[in-house]
Amino acid sequence: MRTTVHILGTVVHIGPLSSSRQTRGVADDALLRKIDAVTVPVPDLDQGLRFYRDALGHDLVWRDDDRGQVGLRMPETNTEIVLTLREGYEPNWLVTSAARAAQAVADAGGRIVTGPFDIPVGVVVVVADPFGNVLVLVDLTKGRYLTDPGGNVTGVREPTHEPRPPAASKHARRRD
Repeated sequence: MRTTVHILGTVVHIGPLSSSRQTRGVADDALLRKIDAVTVPVPDLDQGLRFYRDALGHDLVWRDDDRGQVGLRMPETNTEIVLTLREGYEPNWLVTSAARAAQAVADAGGRIVTGPFDIPVGVVVVVADPFGNVLVLVDLTKGRYLTDPGGNVTGVREPTHEPRPPAASKHARRRD
């Protein structure tokens, strides 16, 4: 059954998803899992902390002075605000495998801009969609940061591998 929707004066016909692709209205095998972090450039980490932590109330999750980054908690999500000395203002999209996700974007008409390259907790690839939008794809295949009581990064905790249900499509199998 097709549904007709009017969006800003345009008629859009929408067909139903197959039952294997429906979960809370989002396909189980969608490539972009969630926004892992939003990087926010600051001139100095301590200045950034005074504003985002002290004035706006975001708790410190981790700090890595060697990488020039600080992670801050947001109260209603586990997406982090990452204050950074080196990156631009951009969302970082969590994917199962950055390299495979980048190849999927390229196969669909996008392009790989840079990477893959390693970060302490995983792998990053920067891609562009066919419309020129840059997407930072991040996987956390190496784990999550370990911190001391002051939030300073002391290492990386290996990822936990929870059993997942069998893949329902070719996209899910390719990312596993």
